[in-house]
Amino acid sequence: MPSLMSRTVVPLLLRAMRANRPFLTEQGARRRLAEVTTRPQAYGPPRLLRKDVRIDVERVDGWPVYTIRPRSGEPVGGVVYAHGGGWYGEIARQHWELTAQVAAEAQVAVTVPIYPLVPYGTAAQVVPGFADLVLRSQERWGTTALAGDSAGGQIALSAAILLRDRDARILPRTLLIAPALDLSLTNPEIDAVLPRDPWLGREGTRVHIDLWRDGLPLDDPLVSPIAADLAGLGPISLYVGTRDILWPDARVLVARAREAGVEVDLHEREGLVHVYPLTPSPEGRAARTSIVSTLARAVATGA
Repeated sequence: MPSLMSRTVVPLLLRAMRANRPFLTEQGARRRLAEVTTRPQAYGPPRLLRKDVRIDVERVDGWPVYTIRPRSGEPVGGVVYAHGGGWYGEIARQHWELTAQVAAEAQVAVTVPIYPLVPYGTAAQVVPGFADLVLRSQERWGTTALAGDSAGGQIALSAAILLRDRDARILPRTLLIAPALDLSLTNPEIDAVLPRDPWLGREGTRVHIDLWRDGLPLDDPLVSPIAADLAGLGPISLYVGTRDILWPDARVLVARAREAGVEVDLHEREGLVHVYPLTPSPEGRAARTSIVSTLARAVATGA
């Protein structure tokens, strides 16, 4: 059974914060998008982040790209992380804390790109940019894995597919936290989950999706990675809770990937919300520990 924090406190906090406003309705999505476009959100790392990492930033093809490294010793490999936020929301403190934890405890160099968001950023622009950053990380740090949450999970898996098809590169692991996988949002099982999800909604999310795909078909793998042929991809780790409208498509991904011969390491938690590994809960802390060990093993052993 989920902890009291996950079962009750986190959903109540999300509802009190009205976290679902940008996702429930078209009007709410357009209002929030106008707010963040007019007054862009800050994206820099918190001043008080853990002291056992160092953070550097550079411009790569116009993007601010941060690198988080352990202060003790040289990194043994790399991770490129795609933050979530519905393709419109900037990187949050929880993303910085997770990536810093990965860098310090897995002893890797974590690349954190500040990629362009809608209405300016598009899938056709951003996904290849992430694929290029993986190649760059491989050159600088060695074996490199991809990771991402929510919208960033879509970017990460789409980039892994692009690396396979464009560059003949197979990643040691792609780690996905509650990823968006089928941007048509037509899975009939979503309807049963929607009333229980305190965070996400369908109609508002479609506003962000239409801007993100910018005319690309919904079944283009740059947009909906679940539409791709999954055969030949490297191993996937997937963290998802069942109070999340993205959960039904996660189940589809697991089935299709395993049928295609892809190894899938599934961490499905009953009753937990969207991106539960980022929440301040016992389950979130346990998931973060698992994420660190999984990525450490991937870059150290290539599996």
